Amino acid sequence: MSSISGINSASDIQMDYMKLLVTELQNQNPLEPLDNNQMASQLAQFSQLQQLESMDSNFANILAISERTYANTLIGKEVSFMAETPAGTKELTSGTVDEVITNDDGKIILAVGTHTATLSDIISVKN
Repeated sequence: MSSISGINSASDIQMDYMKLLVTELQNQNPLEPLDNNQMASQLAQFSQLQQLESMDSNFANILAISERTYANTLIGKEVSFMAETPAGTKELTSGTVDEVITNDDGKIILAVGTHTATLSDIISVKN
């Protein structure tokens, strides 16, 4: 699961909360105890956050599988895309998809003749 740098996961936040809660319980004023409803509500929110993180991870996996499946359906089809020329400019290029490659970053690359293109580069697909 990927997350934005500097942001803790729900599990990390919940663990920090539990440490804080234990410290608070150990040092609370016996005449003014903590509100049980508020504690239960906060714990439920952490549980919901964990479930959302899990769903996000599952959806990301489903999206990656869907993109890979779609890319595989392009093998043997003619695609058009903007390719960079040796001069550094972009020009419309067409060709038949020969191979689908997943690079080290997990990005899907289409091998089209002597060119490569990503799924987002594709402008049109012909049979």
